[in-house]
Amino acid sequence: MSEKTSNEMWGGRFSSGPAAIMEEINASIEFDKRLYAEDIAGSKAHATMLAQRGIISDEDAAAISQGLDRIEREIAEETFTFSREREDIHMNVEARLAELIGPAAGRLHTARSRNDQVAVDFRLFVKKTLQQTDAALTALLAALLDKAEIHAETVMPGFTHLQSAQPVTYGHHCLAYVEMFARDRSRCRDAIERLDECPLGAAALAGTGFSIDRHATATALGFREPTRNSIDSVSDRDFALEFLAVASIAATHLSRMAEEIVIWSTPQFRFVRLSDSFSTGSSIMPQKKNPDAAELVRAKVGRISGALVSLLTVMKGLPLAYSKDMQEDKEQVFDAADTLALALAAMTGMITDMTINDDAMRAAAGAGFSTATDLADWLVRELKMPFREAHHVTGRAVALAEEAGIGLEALPLDVLQGLDKRITSAVYAVLSVDASVRSRTSFGGTAPENVTRQIAYWRGRLGS
Repeated sequence: MSEKTSNEMWGGRFSSGPAAIMEEINASIEFDKRLYAEDIAGSKAHATMLAQRGIISDEDAAAISQGLDRIEREIAEETFTFSREREDIHMNVEARLAELIGPAAGRLHTARSRNDQVAVDFRLFVKKTLQQTDAALTALLAALLDKAEIHAETVMPGFTHLQSAQPVTYGHHCLAYVEMFARDRSRCRDAIERLDECPLGAAALAGTGFSIDRHATATALGFREPTRNSIDSVSDRDFALEFLAVASIAATHLSRMAEEIVIWSTPQFRFVRLSDSFSTGSSIMPQKKNPDAAELVRAKVGRISGALVSLLTVMKGLPLAYSKDMQEDKEQVFDAADTLALALAAMTGMITDMTINDDAMRAAAGAGFSTATDLADWLVRELKMPFREAHHVTGRAVALAEEAGIGLEALPLDVLQGLDKRITSAVYAVLSVDASVRSRTSFGGTAPENVTRQIAYWRGRLGS
């Protein structure tokens, strides 16, 4: 086959044939250059340890450190030239180091491989990202607690199946999300605990014959300890999968909250109002005010959970130890990290910005016979009626109120006594939405006094 025919087969983009294809699929510098700070930190720790162990001279270690400092400045200042021919961030940094300090640069790679080098870079990045996610979740939790405190007594309908169920307070509803996002924050911290081991020094897969000090490099890079098995050290990507799992669950929580904001901001609900900062208009309908920020947060979960599925699929069939397939791990994590950070910031902004329509919430809280359970509970408590019988009597009361087009609290006493002659006027004390929420004093219930106590508890947790 002629060279011309070969090139035509590969397509016009790959003008030099198979070699261009290989460069295209093999190079990762377009995305892994994002790891430059972690790569340089790992190299400096490694060079310092090599000098301390007498493997390289102090003079070479000093030259390496100074050269790496200059490279870091060049990249930060965007004066560094990245080369696709050098494939990745590791080789780009090493080549530039050789230009700056000469043969001493070649000693930096003693007792390590790109396999453990990328493993430590990526762990450092994921650890930093989890710490940033922890901080972003803490900010969102604080915003929710502020809203809950203001609305500890604001009555609203509680829903099951998106149908009015029982009255709750908006403060209590906010605290439900506090619990959810607090679990996300806990998962961040758990993931950090598991990944806090340093793979540097595992080399290609078998360790090294040089007398290195892996505990020293682990400490220098802020890890708790070194990893304990060289094969697992270079083949493990659990830390990336855990981050994506944490991110996917958090994004799902964000999406659920965003869905409520979208629904609640409609004219049919009018529970909340977003300012112009988090809304857009319509190009054709001047009356529209769309909750676009909430809708976009709701959509982000697809990208993040998709990244988790993608990396799980990459890893599922890989033999030990390192395989080039693992180059496909970073773009997924980078995109998920950026997407989650933006979604968290947007939701924190919306919660802070959001105006609550207390009157609309209160009006809706009394609709749909939401105090029916309170009537059944009263029958059990005051008349010693078995709950199943009380449930039946209450159902008949609801049917009568529905037929009359009134609420339970408006049913005349003689109508209620027609269901059970023992019912007295005292029953009306439990049929208002305010009485209903005040009565829910069981631990974790919606009573305003409970909400206030839980806010204090969570403020203490955040403070600690």
